[in-house]
Amino acid sequence: MSVRQGFLALLSHGPKHGYQLRAEFEARTGGTWPLNIGQAYTTLQRLERDGLITAVRDGAAEAPERYVLTGPGHDEVESWWRSPVTRGAPARDELALKLALAVTTPGVDVDALVDAQRAETLRGLQDYTRLKRTGGHRAAEEAEPDEDLAWHLVLDALIFAAQAEMQWLDHVEARLSRAAGRRGSASPAPSGPPAPSPDRTPEVRA
Repeated sequence: MSVRQGFLALLSHGPKHGYQLRAEFEARTGGTWPLNIGQAYTTLQRLERDGLITAVRDGAAEAPERYVLTGPGHDEVESWWRSPVTRGAPARDELALKLALAVTTPGVDVDALVDAQRAETLRGLQDYTRLKRTGGHRAAEEAEPDEDLAWHLVLDALIFAAQAEMQWLDHVEARLSRAAGRRGSASPAPSGPPAPSPDRTPEVRA
């Protein structure tokens, strides 16, 4: 979920100031994607620039301004809910890019790279599984039911992604092994006279 769309979705529940949006964004995702306050306000400035939100002040003059959705902002949220997440332009995957460059760069130990990445991915998978088992960064009784469900859904997505990465690394290792085998079989035959065929007895002349 992009911060932009996440903020619009949160504002569809009512006006909020920047610190509230940041806190709610992290609470809804279980703190999986930490968000610094600078990034939060940069996003709000862009949303306001694009005419999707507007700032309002109410109460005391020193109270922080809150943000509300405009008509186009409401339309944007509704469109986001209705639209599937497209896969047409995949985000750059650093690991896939790293491996693609490694197999085409002389001197890189690709097998060692895969082994190191598998260990790191397994560590992450174990951390996610532990979080799921223990209830995460806060006791389950402290979380609102909807927030607890949202956190578990995000955690499930991270677990599935880590499991898929482990399977992909196994696939990469198998492809590397097959490629090494083909290179070995394509090695030039040794020079010199051909050896006699094993199923023919050499002719002996008197």
